[in-house]
Amino acid sequence: MNVQDIVNTVSQKAGLDQTTTEKVVGTIFSVLEHEAEGTSVSAFFAKIPGADDLAHQYDVMAAAPAGGGGFLSSLQGALGGVLGEKAGALINGVAALKASGLDMAQIQKAGATLIQQAEAAAGPDLTNTVLGSVPSLKGHLGIG
Repeated sequence: MNVQDIVNTVSQKAGLDQTTTEKVVGTIFSVLEHEAEGTSVSAFFAKIPGADDLAHQYDVMAAAPAGGGGFLSSLQGALGGVLGEKAGALINGVAALKASGLDMAQIQKAGATLIQQAEAAAGPDLTNTVLGSVPSLKGHLGIG
């Protein structure tokens, strides 16, 4: 199972269009890439061909678009600076998911489906290890 298979399944089960689903999956993978400890995330991405590319495409720590942002991005930048890159990645990821126009129910459905698909692709133990190293992500996705 590759990342496109995961995007397709999440899109179908969560009732989202392909572009939005790709952004959601890429954003969550990017948060995991920045926040997960050790080599488990590398092993996790190795089991899902294309996951690391999608994470880079939707990198939550990339510079904000020119001319955008305002107060929220100032706040994100300040919190990210105070709390370190890890917290900044999670804050930016959650903000990106909310900015995609989805409500919490849609984000939760997409997140839960993504985790099910990741477990099928990478195995439940490795998936749980990666997710366990970012415990607040599950809370933000409303799962676990």
